[in-house]
Amino acid sequence: MSYKVAFFGTPDFSVPSLDVINQNPDFEISAVISMPDRPAGRGHKLKTPPVAQYAIDHELQLFQTENINKDPDLIKFLNDNQIDFFIVIAFAQFLGTKILEIPKFGAFNIHTSLLPKYRGAAPIQYALLNGDPVTGVSIQKMVKQMDAGDLVYDHEVPILPGDNSGTLFKKLEKEAAVGLHNFLETFSKTSGDLTYTQQDNNKATFAPTILKTDGLINPFKEDCQTIINKLRAYTPWPGLHIFLNDARLKVHAVEAFPKNLQPGEIDIALGSILLGTTKGTIRLGSIQPEGKKAQRDVDFLNGIKSKNISLKLHKERYE
Repeated sequence: MSYKVAFFGTPDFSVPSLDVINQNPDFEISAVISMPDRPAGRGHKLKTPPVAQYAIDHELQLFQTENINKDPDLIKFLNDNQIDFFIVIAFAQFLGTKILEIPKFGAFNIHTSLLPKYRGAAPIQYALLNGDPVTGVSIQKMVKQMDAGDLVYDHEVPILPGDNSGTLFKKLEKEAAVGLHNFLETFSKTSGDLTYTQQDNNKATFAPTILKTDGLINPFKEDCQTIINKLRAYTPWPGLHIFLNDARLKVHAVEAFPKNLQPGEIDIALGSILLGTTKGTIRLGSIQPEGKKAQRDVDFLNGIKSKNISLKLHKERYE
C-alpha cells in the first residue's frame, strides 16, 4: 500500500528528510510546501529555498506560500488529494487547526531535541548553552500548542566536547533523516496504527528564537562557563562580541584562565586579554575588530602597544 504524504520544509536542514520519503516506494509525495523565494547576496537576486529546489529538480508538486493558513489554492489541493499525513521539519510557519485536521493520520513534526525539553525555534543552540551532554530527535503528532503533541519516536544523540551549533546542526540533520526513516518503517508495518506517548508538560522547557544581540559577552552577569557555552551555541551565528574602548569586537575563541579578576576587569600583563566574570576569568583568545581579519589576542595587543593604547570595558554598555 502506498501512502500520500505532504512535506513541509524550507532550509538545507530539511532536504535529507525529504529525500528519505522520496526514496521510499511505500510513500508518495503528493506535495512539497516551502517558503517563497527570497532576495539573497549582494545583488539581492531571488534565491529558491533548498527544499523547493529539491522539489523542482525531482519534478515534485511544489507550493511556495507566505502563509499556509491563508492560501486557498493550497488548502483546496490538500483537501482534494486525500493526504494521509504531513511531515514537517524546519518549515518556519505555524500550521493552524484547520490545516492540521486535513490529513487522515495527522501531521508529524520532526524536532531536534528530546521533547518536552527545548520546545521552540532554537533547541540545538539551547542544548549547547546549557552544556548538555546529549540531545536528540523527536517526532511528535502536531497539535495547536507548540511542540506539545504526543510522541511517536525519539532517540538520543551525543553532544561531543568539540561540537558547536554548526557541527551539531549537521549531525542532527542526518539524525533527523534517520529518525524519519525509522518512523516510516514503523508506519508501514503498523498501517498507521502507531503507539503514542504523551509529553509531560510539567517538564517542558523552551528554546525561543536566537537574536543577534544575544551574542554580547556580559562579564557583569555571566560566569566563565556560560561564556564558553555561548561561543559553542552561537558559532557560526550570531557569534560572540564585546565592547572594548567603545569598539565592537567579534570574539572567536575563549577559554578559562587561572587568575582572579573582578567582573569586567581586564588584565593584559601576561600578554593575553584576560577578562574577569561573575565566576572565573576568561581569555579572549581570538578577536576581530570591525573591518579587519580575526587575530590572536597576542597579536592584537602587540598592535595596540605600539600605539600606546590601553583597554577598558565600559560597564554602562551592559546596564
